[in-house]
This record gives sequence, structure tokens and C-alpha cells, in this order.
Amino acid sequence: MTESPAKWTLVIHGGSGSMTRQRLSKAEDAGARAGLTAALAAGSAILREGGTAIDAVEAAVKVLEDDPHFNAGRGAVFSWEGVNELDAALMDGRTRAAGAVSSVTRTRHPIALARAVMEDGRHVLLSGPGADAFSKEIGCEQVDPAWFALPERRRQLDEIKAGGGFDSAMKYGTVGAVACDAQGHVAAATSTGGLTAKRWGRIGDSPLIGAGTYADDRACAVSCTGAGEVFIRAAAAHEIGARVRMAAEPVADAAAEVIAEIDEMGGMGGVIAVGPRGEGGWAFNTSGMYRGVAREGHDSIVAIYEDEG
Repeated sequence: MTESPAKWTLVIHGGSGSMTRQRLSKAEDAGARAGLTAALAAGSAILREGGTAIDAVEAAVKVLEDDPHFNAGRGAVFSWEGVNELDAALMDGRTRAAGAVSSVTRTRHPIALARAVMEDGRHVLLSGPGADAFSKEIGCEQVDPAWFALPERRRQLDEIKAGGGFDSAMKYGTVGAVACDAQGHVAAATSTGGLTAKRWGRIGDSPLIGAGTYADDRACAVSCTGAGEVFIRAAAAHEIGARVRMAAEPVADAAAEVIAEIDEMGGMGGVIAVGPRGEGGWAFNTSGMYRGVAREGHDSIVAIYEDEG
């Protein structure tokens, strides 16, 4: 994780887990890198032209939501009942305005719906049929649920229901982006399909402001991925921001300390974080994490394995 200041910075992730060169095929490796590169390009194009951090993180996450290599949008996993239930959250560090949705089933880009909730302003988190109804009412792009229903994800559900324990491999994960724009404002966005074979309306950390997603210009922007239940208990995203704001810890140190705490609590995962000077990067306690960073004046970096980037 790095701490070099920049006029603008974009950091993205596509999930952390047991990704190793032995586990991933060449096609999986290349596909994930291509998706990360495209997401960095989409967000960077906005920041390069003086655009806002909130626009940049939304644009980056939309690309990842359309990429079947990641567990969000079209690549979302199935619930136990065979439904793709999508969660997303977005937060603007300028005002700490936030929007989130959970268990939506027909919105092509859940992150765009989360932003619409934020901009509507009456609520922060909408879920289930109500979120779907709001999405249709305000004109978010709708798709047939079959758009999300990829055969490989169905196979993974069948495997775990048969006792195969697919999710223990953790090769597919939540996506997210954090950015600092040229004005020094930060924003965070996170999107996920949750856990394969999740039951009983389970909601993880991604759509919970302060757990999986948080942004505050006084501290930093954070997006998390991993064992959602542990990240919720640790209030991980907010905890990183609190350490930066109140204890004056560098963003890198705060992120690393919270991941160490997650580890002590028995959880696995990672975070990306960026502060208002462009300082930040990532921290994780798994063997791999789909990730990338773009900074003004620097070449973009895309990485998967622990020894990269």
C-alpha cells in the first residue's frame, strides 16, 4: 500500500480471496485484468477532465457490474433459492450523503440505483421489492432477471448445495472503487451479489454505510470486500476513517490495522482506501485481491496476486 500524494487518484477492487496462479486459469487471469483495466479507464477519464470523485467511482463500478468475471451485476452469484439478489452503496465525502440498495433483482446497474437513492435524499437504504419499485419508477435501466443468471454461477450454486463448499475457494468477489478528485474530495462505491447460496434475506456489509462503504473528506473513502459478517461487526469502513480523522493515522496504516483486526476476529478480506491528497491504496489478508490504481502522472497498475503491485 502506498502513500504518495497525487492530484487525483482512483483505486478499484474486484474482490479478495484465494486467487493464486495455481487456482486461476490463464483465461480467468486475463479476463479479470481486462475488466479491471476497463474500469480504471472509465473512472480515470472522468478525473482526468476535472470531474468529481462521485462520478468516477460510479463509472468504474458500472464497468465491473457488467463484467461476468466479478460477483456483482451480471456476474452475481445465486441465493439458495436460485435468485440473483444485488446490493450496492455509494457515498460522497463532500457532504457524507449516501445511498444504498439491497436485494434488488431487475436493475442492470445497482450502483446507479444507490446513487439515485442518495440524490432523492428521503432515505439512505432501500431493499427488496421496494427498491425494485423505486428503480422502475425513477427510470433506472431494467433488465429481465435472466440477464444476471449466468450458467457458471448456477453450477456453483448446485455445487455448494450438493455439499461441495464452492464459496470456500473465494475466487469471485464484491467490486468497489474509491477516488480523490482534483478538488480534494473523496467518494466510495461498492456493489455485490453477496454469498453463493445465501439464505433468509441475508445482507452483508457492502450496502451498509460504515461497514463496507464509507467516505468523508475529513478522513478518506473506503470500500471493503470479504467476510461480510466480520466487516459489519468491526464497522470496518468507518473504523478506518475514524483512525485517520481522530488518531491522525496515515490512510495506509489505518487500513492495515483494521485488516489485522478483521484477521484477529477470524475474518478474511481486503479494503481499498484513499484520502483527500490522493494517498492510499489497499490492504488484504488473503492470497489475492483483484485490484488496480490510477494516479495523475503515473502509469496505472492492475494486480491480482499477493506479490504484485
